[in-house]
Amino acid sequence: MNENEPTQFEQAILPHLDAAYNLARWLTGNDQDARDVVQEASLRALKFFGGFRGGNSRAWFLTIVRNTFYNWLGKNRPHEVSTAGDEELLAMEDPAVNPELLIERSANVEAVRGAIEQLPVEFREIVVLRELEDCSYKEIADVAGVPIGTVMSRLARARKQLQEILTDKSEPGGRP
Repeated sequence: MNENEPTQFEQAILPHLDAAYNLARWLTGNDQDARDVVQEASLRALKFFGGFRGGNSRAWFLTIVRNTFYNWLGKNRPHEVSTAGDEELLAMEDPAVNPELLIERSANVEAVRGAIEQLPVEFREIVVLRELEDCSYKEIADVAGVPIGTVMSRLARARKQLQEILTDKSEPGGRP
């Protein structure tokens, strides 16, 4: 590492530490685990910074945070590593439901926080990146390592689940 790399690293990564912590906090569910994930991700980013070829440093770093989280999750909570079923794709309803509108309509911010925490992790990360970190679909696709269409699908499915949780509607068959 040459003497300019720490400065370049700091310029590229430090502005995104809050976003990294926010993503990690929502994914892990608590402050201490989020700090651990961000610390490990920062060390990995520093280690591999020589391979960073410029571009969107936020997406690059959030990708490392995400990957670090999934490694952490596999070691600490392997039962949570799963993907949502295809039946949820078929049951998808109005994709225009916007979590921001639900937040405005709901006087109870804790209810929204609890609803987001109930989402499967692959939906939670998409909602956090889009609605809380204001990432573009392309940035989210880069961070999550999935096509933009998958980002859009997951976001729509997550919004539907949030709507169901927050409005306390039940589908046939008793699923909340």
